[in-house]
Amino acid sequence: MKILGIDPGSRATGFGVIESSIGNIKYVASGCIRTVSGSLPERLGEIYHGISDVINLHNPDIAVVEQVFVSVNPRSALKLGHARGSAISACAAKMIKLYEYTPREIKKTVTGNGAATKEQVQYMVRMLLALDRELGEDEADALAGALAHYQHVPFEPEAKVVRRATATNH
Repeated sequence: MKILGIDPGSRATGFGVIESSIGNIKYVASGCIRTVSGSLPERLGEIYHGISDVINLHNPDIAVVEQVFVSVNPRSALKLGHARGSAISACAAKMIKLYEYTPREIKKTVTGNGAATKEQVQYMVRMLLALDRELGEDEADALAGALAHYQHVPFEPEAKVVRRATATNH
């Protein structure tokens, strides 16, 4: 089963793909979708298309996205929510089942500490996936989300969503 982790952001959206089987995890790919300066709707479109491209390339069975946390800055929280919605929409359009975890749940699962630093998350992701290269914060957070889901639900035989929502005219 392939798991796509997504760390949403309006300027940088991290993604990470791992492949899991019972008792085994393997790194597949990771990176960051960096949006060019433009209007928020343009950047949201880039996120949607970027995640769609990742899905088309790697064909994940499920996706994991961080839940929005309450921020001191309401404008930032709204932008993050929009970016998250674009990524979720890309998954929904491809009928990928989606799971959500709080940043604290992800950190606790991957590092053992729900208040872990970015550096601690990066280190543990590299160790758990036996990677010999540095990871950017966004891709490490995305991979951490995928790893957290693997730890919570290591094997899920029926991961694909089988129904598509349809619009009706009233």
